[in-house]
Amino acid sequence: MAITTFPAQDYTTPSPNSMAVLSLPFSVSPYFPSKFRLTTAWFSLSSHLTPFSPSSPTPPAHKIHCLATPLKPTCPPKPRVKVKASEAELKENWLASLSCPLPRDFGTSHSEAKEEEEEGSESDPRNVGSDWVIGIDPDLSGALAVLKSDDPECPAQVFDSPHLSVMVGGKVRRRLDAKSIIELLRGFNAPVGTTAYIEQSIPFPKDGKQGWWSGGFGYGLWIGILVALGFSVVPVPSFSWKKKFEIAGSSFSKDDSRRLASTMFPSLSSLLQRKKDHGRAEALLIAAYGRGLKIESDSSLTLNELVS
Repeated sequence: MAITTFPAQDYTTPSPNSMAVLSLPFSVSPYFPSKFRLTTAWFSLSSHLTPFSPSSPTPPAHKIHCLATPLKPTCPPKPRVKVKASEAELKENWLASLSCPLPRDFGTSHSEAKEEEEEGSESDPRNVGSDWVIGIDPDLSGALAVLKSDDPECPAQVFDSPHLSVMVGGKVRRRLDAKSIIELLRGFNAPVGTTAYIEQSIPFPKDGKQGWWSGGFGYGLWIGILVALGFSVVPVPSFSWKKKFEIAGSSFSKDDSRRLASTMFPSLSSLLQRKKDHGRAEALLIAAYGRGLKIESDSSLTLNELVS
């Protein structure tokens, strides 16, 4: 019986023939399909592997390396300090960012402001505190109302929101006309810092995506234009002003807003006859609500006296 002897192997340096056969729990046939063949990236630790042989002796103990990562001392996590601003503070900051008046020389060049100072011109009366109040329903079918306490001949006015037609996704839709809104507000010649009360845009599930987008667009557009023109803006939830006039709840409709506005503003009742005039009515009621907020400390005046 012939005895086969195997040459001595150097376990620290694998031979070229032993690179293909490793000490795995199974043997790989040289005819193994190419798509399942192992890549050389698998053998990056080949220096620590031994060639497979049934008679290969166990490598010396000093050749076995144990790779261990030293443990690092862990520190207890530092407690996080959360600073939560109060709701009142957040609301105050929001309103402050929407408040005016602007400086007297806002919109004028440095040379023009210097000339006015040298001429000793009096302060611009448009910067004096205003008793005017503006109410806005920011919807496409909304309106803008103005209450002027210093004009007995025309104490209240209401205007439909300017809009134009645009093409969106192959369909003609209405959008607020920013340029016409600016011209309308400038035409009032209102004192800088006049307060505008605008109904907050709150999306409802039944409105759909187009309604949500249109409501947010109109609300943001009105606020941006008002602040840029020097008005102070106060957002008002619809529930607040409706509760004030006792028309809040599902049992009330927009027709109730028109009837109430016609009673409070009899000189404008002819403009509130149609169903689609509910935007005008709500703008007037929002302005009346804002006027009540401005002088609520004066108990000698009633709301009907303020808007008459």
